[in-house]
Amino acid sequence: MSGPGGSFLARALRHRSFMLGGALTVGMLGMAAISLFWTPGEAISLNVAHRMRPPSLEYWLGTDKFGRDIFSMLMAGAQNSITVGVVAVSIGLVAGVILGAWASAKRGWIEEAVMRFSDFSFAFPAILSAIMLTAIIGPGGVTSILAIGIYNIPVFARLTRGVANAVWAREFVLAARAAGKGAVRITIEHVLPNILSIIIVQATISFAIAILAEAALSYLGLGTQPPQPSWGRMLSEAQALIFLAPMQAIYPGVTIALSVFGLNLLGDGLRDLLDPRLARKR
Repeated sequence: MSGPGGSFLARALRHRSFMLGGALTVGMLGMAAISLFWTPGEAISLNVAHRMRPPSLEYWLGTDKFGRDIFSMLMAGAQNSITVGVVAVSIGLVAGVILGAWASAKRGWIEEAVMRFSDFSFAFPAILSAIMLTAIIGPGGVTSILAIGIYNIPVFARLTRGVANAVWAREFVLAARAAGKGAVRITIEHVLPNILSIIIVQATISFAIAILAEAALSYLGLGTQPPQPSWGRMLSEAQALIFLAPMQAIYPGVTIALSVFGLNLLGDGLRDLLDPRLARKR
């Protein structure tokens, strides 16, 4: 494995955090993909006659107070978490990178305005934004996506502006400017390719935060609404039964924790693999 791709693969296979995070993330994605066409039981339909059943061959993790299969709900809930996370992070990434790259390229009052906008946006965390959006459009998955996406915009804007400023000071960018290339062309051809790895790592970490935020919003009743399964709402519904059936709260809690843990490990591993200098400093 002498080429760049082989070198990356060899280092990735030796990186324990990356491999463990990748395995947990693939497990979450696989669970969501399988649930698109198969679940072992009913994840949405109510079956009161089978409520509060213990784990068995028919109900792998038992049933909840409405007779729904808990394992099937966990599988279907993964769809919701991944959808909200991907769309919300994409909104923050696209808008934030554009704003951050624009601020870095133009400098002056434009950079100052973008940074002050970012500071102002940080005053509205995802939960507060969701409360305001709920008053306007009502609770639901769209509310979660918009709230988390808006929160991610300043995150990516500040990151992009910071690392892009460092690239703009490099010799090859100064040479490109001397050759007569404009700011937009330099940004596309030189700046963005050199900061792409950092943005990818941040997107992975933001994805983990988005899953956690979606679960929190659903727990508060601001996110995904019934009958669509949601890990956060499963926690909320299990709260009243915490002493009678504590495992109903533990199952979604552990699923959320493993998903976030896996994505954080994956992001940490990507950071080491894409910039080996950081790994040597540890």
